[in-house]
Amino acid sequence: DEQIERERASQRLSGGCCALAAVYLMGKFYVANAGDSRAIIIRNGEIIPMSREFTPETERQRLQFLAFLRPELLGKEFTHLEFPRRIQPRELGKKMLYRDQNMNGWAYKKIEEDDLKFPLIYGEGKKARVMATIGVTRGLGDHDLKVFSSNIHIKPFLSCFPEVRVYDLTQYEHCPDDVLVLGTDGLWDVTNDTEVAGVVMEVLTSYEPNDPCRYTMVAQELVVRSRGVLKERGWRLANDKLGSGDDISVFVIPLGGPGNYT
Repeated sequence: DEQIERERASQRLSGGCCALAAVYLMGKFYVANAGDSRAIIIRNGEIIPMSREFTPETERQRLQFLAFLRPELLGKEFTHLEFPRRIQPRELGKKMLYRDQNMNGWAYKKIEEDDLKFPLIYGEGKKARVMATIGVTRGLGDHDLKVFSSNIHIKPFLSCFPEVRVYDLTQYEHCPDDVLVLGTDGLWDVTNDTEVAGVVMEVLTSYEPNDPCRYTMVAQELVVRSRGVLKERGWRLANDKLGSGDDISVFVIPLGGPGNYT
């Protein structure tokens, strides 16, 4: 993240990205995630999550706590409180559900003038945004990112620190069909863990265990199925739902091999 900041000044480069990394070291896999990509292990048909997505919804309390401690970051245009919906001026003085950085549940409060400001976190699911700008709360770069038509920087709310999970390969026996799957959000937006595991099993069983291309074919099939087929109404999946409109990158890494089950 610091290197990107230096290059921004020296080479006039801007922008940012998420990061998902898997490192094998002394019998263990270390999976580090900063962003909304995802990693899962599929072992004997069982799904083992190796990361979680970082979004305005999953990191609501961290974001709101920072805004509570440093209200100047909100530029007098946003409120760190969260309400079920945008508040209208006519609702001043009325009671409405809200929550702050200390709350998992909801409570009632009397609506005041400051509550009319735009919420720090707005929207739900994939549409949730920090300051109506970005939907990913961890990653690298984005040092120049500002709220549209303002001088309010988003970067203070974005963290470059990944969450790391460790998987000890020596604790289990692994067959050639046990894999680690890494995918960007373009995959997971339209395909859930169970569906990915189904594709993995389907493709792997159609190849010999010692065929070196079987894992590449799994990755390719996951990309193709998530993109869908181009029809008159756009890219469509097999169930006729919209295919992924985002970038899709997939890695499938074997945890065991022919004659090597440890």
